[in-house]
Amino acid sequence: MTRTKFIAAALLTVSLAVPTATAVAADAVAKGAHAWSPADGGDSGKIAVKDNSSDGDPVKAEYYRVDSSETKRTLWNHSGPGTTVYSGDGSRIHKFKACDENYGSPDDCSGWVIP
Repeated sequence: MTRTKFIAAALLTVSLAVPTATAVAADAVAKGAHAWSPADGGDSGKIAVKDNSSDGDPVKAEYYRVDSSETKRTLWNHSGPGTTVYSGDGSRIHKFKACDENYGSPDDCSGWVIP
């Protein structure tokens, strides 16, 4: 009986410690901006940002990668309402937020999201 419990505990530990192959996207929404990661087929090294407003202002996603955790990066979408842009691939996105640019006023941003 002891051996059975040990094997069961070992299997449970391994199943919790090994990440799954399928990543679930995390979302950040702010006024007219929507950002998510993993993006583009579930790639945890990519982020996307969509412009959901018609105010004429661009939207952006600000994000950090695991391999360069001190460097804030910005993915801009200047393409207009209803469009989505994707970042290039890299190390896993550590945290991100979505922002609607407001020229001359503070940006409307979501809180930081950890995927």
